[in-house]
Amino acid sequence: MRAFRTIATAAAVAALTTGLLGADSGTASVPSAIRTVSSGWTVPWGLSWLPDGSALVTERDSFKLFKLTQAGTRTEIGKVPNVVTTSGEGGLLGVAVSPNWNSDHHIYLMHSAASDNRIVRMTYDGTSLGGYTVIVTGIAKSKYHNGGRIKFGPDGHLYATTGDAQNSSLAQDRNSLNGKILRMTKDGKAAPGNPFGTLVFSLGHRNPQGLTWDAQGRLWEAEFGNSQYDELNLIESGKNYGWPTCEGTCSTSGMTNPKRQWTVSEASPSAVAYADGALYLAALRGERLWRIPVSGTSAGTPTAYYTTQYGRLRTVEKLPGKNALWLSTTNADNNGGEPDGADKVFQIDLK
Repeated sequence: MRAFRTIATAAAVAALTTGLLGADSGTASVPSAIRTVSSGWTVPWGLSWLPDGSALVTERDSFKLFKLTQAGTRTEIGKVPNVVTTSGEGGLLGVAVSPNWNSDHHIYLMHSAASDNRIVRMTYDGTSLGGYTVIVTGIAKSKYHNGGRIKFGPDGHLYATTGDAQNSSLAQDRNSLNGKILRMTKDGKAAPGNPFGTLVFSLGHRNPQGLTWDAQGRLWEAEFGNSQYDELNLIESGKNYGWPTCEGTCSTSGMTNPKRQWTVSEASPSAVAYADGALYLAALRGERLWRIPVSGTSAGTPTAYYTTQYGRLRTVEKLPGKNALWLSTTNADNNGGEPDGADKVFQIDLK
């Protein structure tokens, strides 16, 4: 394992919302048993939990949305309209279930369209997929660097990661939606308290695809670097995370350094999840799951699990109400080289 650079500076982080419960657990649970929940997938990308504990899962290249139960039963819900491929990293990307799904039946999706990347709201009543309302448009798309993760935060607002669309200057342009983390209401408007009065929550990102919150409501992000370093960042409102001036740690004034960094061959992270005092980072090119213990605003020494055992790891999410993770692969694409249907969803128990 390569040596890692420790970032010593730890700034105090304001809570995203008041009344957050719980604390960093400090426990030492680690991955133990792993089993296959479901196989036969082709690039499963986004995953979001329904109130009954089943998951909605997107397939990037088929543009289809599925329901997957914890017992492994998979049901195709429907094909999302107006999605196009970018013949690279675009297509049907993230999915987020409304916090009020029991009453509004809303789900949110991020996808590539004919002219841009966009965020849409649809309805899923447990049986059928319907409606199609665009709430954010005008996010530049490209073959690569489309971001695409969307999640509701503990403050009830929707967060989205956007890539720089292979135009690095967009990441530093506050008037652009690209190279950013966006924070919005359920109608796609700038959330109250955003630092610039726009959708932009933070800037200076290259291709962020991982978002999660720890027990104290701190927002963590996983980001693809260019040729040197991938990053784990602690996200604060209005902060600039450096791209393209910085890749990994740098001394440039006004830039926020990552809490951890990896060489791109060790990581290329597409998702991050928090469980029981640690962050879990799914690595595509690195073909491993990284566990990073968290103490306050500090990220400890990473440990790798499952290195090269399951190929390229795409999405990791904590199961609701359980000390366990779901982990998906992306082997059935041009980078993985496996045939359609080669991808899987795993469950990892933490003990």
